[in-house]
Amino acid sequence: MQQKQDRAVWIDYLRGFITVLVVAHHSSLAYTTFASFSKVAYMLSTHPVVDTARSVVLDIFEDFNDVFFMSLMFLISGIFILPALARKGRKTFIRDRFYRLFIPFAIGVTFLMPFAYLPSWYLAHGNYDIHAFLVDYVKVEGWPAGPPWFIGVLFFFNLIVALIASRATPAPTSPLPGASTSPAGPIITAVRPWATRSGAWIATLASHPAKLFAFWYLLTLVLFLPLVLLFGGSAWFGFGPFAFQECRILLYFGYFVLGMLIGIAGTHKGLLAEGSAFFRKWPSWVLLCIAAYTGLKLIGPLISALQDHNRINEIQARLLYRPIWVLSCTASCMAFLALFRRLFSHASKAWDSLSANAYGIYLVHYIFVTWSQFLLLPAALPAVTKFVLTFLISLTLSWALTALVRKIPIVRKYL
Repeated sequence: MQQKQDRAVWIDYLRGFITVLVVAHHSSLAYTTFASFSKVAYMLSTHPVVDTARSVVLDIFEDFNDVFFMSLMFLISGIFILPALARKGRKTFIRDRFYRLFIPFAIGVTFLMPFAYLPSWYLAHGNYDIHAFLVDYVKVEGWPAGPPWFIGVLFFFNLIVALIASRATPAPTSPLPGASTSPAGPIITAVRPWATRSGAWIATLASHPAKLFAFWYLLTLVLFLPLVLLFGGSAWFGFGPFAFQECRILLYFGYFVLGMLIGIAGTHKGLLAEGSAFFRKWPSWVLLCIAAYTGLKLIGPLISALQDHNRINEIQARLLYRPIWVLSCTASCMAFLALFRRLFSHASKAWDSLSANAYGIYLVHYIFVTWSQFLLLPAALPAVTKFVLTFLISLTLSWALTALVRKIPIVRKYL
């Protein structure tokens, strides 16, 4: 496996791919059959811009992404946390995360996202009164974070791990079972014993795919089911520009910690080793991913029909539906990890560019998405065509803009 800055290229490429999925996901939301727009408060809408052109195909695409892709993004984000913490120390680690995560988050929610939501104001009020828009943006809409919500939550996850995971003790004299001794995956010398033991145990599951799947599924179920029963599947909590989906916050933190524990063994041993039984089973994970999501889409209408006929209540419906949702989430995460490990054994210039610019693409793409959708509203085109145009325009422009601003040394250091 060729390395890029002591990192496994397939993980960077997977993160870049998920960023592309995020752009595509947001590009589809104007054209789903369930899309709705509220002129009273556009944050009550399903998306900042909603078109009359709709497609059930985009319902399926959007829903498939929604089941797994942010969970997988948090897991990937956790993989390199402990090596970075051990290498830099707590103080430098927190300082660097402040520059890399909090400052881009603050810039995004303060200066970038208002541009992304301006079309929503026009659709609701028919004017570009900037003063009225900004007053409404804060007082009525509640200072929407937009996609940077992920960066804000990730920053707090990093802080939590930095505060609870590290300890000032000497490095262990013997390596973890299955741990990498390469610079890309150093033995973690500043980690609490519970994390060391958990990481070692997870590394052993690489040789037992069935046990790994059972553990992953049960973990996801425990992290997700209680909160979705309590809050439902769509409620968000917001405090100023900080926001998160209530039913998924524990799931996201759990996956972030899972990634952290997986990363203890490094990117070439343990669960992430190229020859592990987990990765050799990649066709099985892909088939399971397809089968699980197909089952989810088949059982959904049946459960809705039972509710419509008052055969089951809302809690019973969630108890029937959400374990299948968890199965789809688990299988999709495992499938994409295994598939990218299988596909990318060598570096590629195009993928290198995508992975290098993925963070910036994520940060700015929403502006191009909402304005593309807004400008395409009068066009008499099918929904899928509008989606493709929005996606291509948004990805191209956000990629190009990011590559341009990253030529500035201080920007390149943190973006």
